[in-house]
Amino acid sequence: MAQRTVRIASTSGLHARPAAIFSQAATEQSVEVTVQKQGGDAVPARSILMLLTIGADHGDEVTLRAEGEGADEAVDALAALLEKNLDEEY
Repeated sequence: MAQRTVRIASTSGLHARPAAIFSQAATEQSVEVTVQKQGGDAVPARSILMLLTIGADHGDEVTLRAEGEGADEAVDALAALLEKNLDEEY
């Protein structure tokens, strides 16, 4: 299992535009990735609606997890997105 914890860099957190960009990138991955805020439930990264429910704000840490062939690459790619301010960079 590939796993990585990252801090949300987007000024608005994982809401609206950043969540849309992130879920689209997750859809393009070959494996399903989940996102979990500490103390919360893991949700599918491909679902913008589920991403919005975790309430991840700027500076919060979330853990990405995936299994299977390509899991490491998928988690790394999505982690790199969360480490950018998606409100400004896209």
